[in-house]
Amino acid sequence: MAKKDEKIRVAAAIKYDPAKDAAPVLAAKGRGLVAEKIIDIAKKNRIPIKEDPNLVQILSKLEIDEQIPPVLYKAVAEILAFVYSLNEKARRENFSRP
Repeated sequence: MAKKDEKIRVAAAIKYDPAKDAAPVLAAKGRGLVAEKIIDIAKKNRIPIKEDPNLVQILSKLEIDEQIPPVLYKAVAEILAFVYSLNEKARRENFSRP
């Protein structure tokens, strides 16, 4: 149980496959222990994590596999750009290694 001054963690995960999806979809969501598990799985699989409490609150209201509504496209596009830039950086680092 969380102490009064401790915030309960909330997490949401999105996925996007342009070949299958018209827009990104909510892949997972949770609070407390479920949120911790989502974060742990992301870390173990080297999936980038971006903290945005306001966006997580909105995403948490969606159902799993529900498409992100158009009103969130800009925020989600910023996250995807963040992820793509990290992936590109990792690719360049791996390519430049002997």
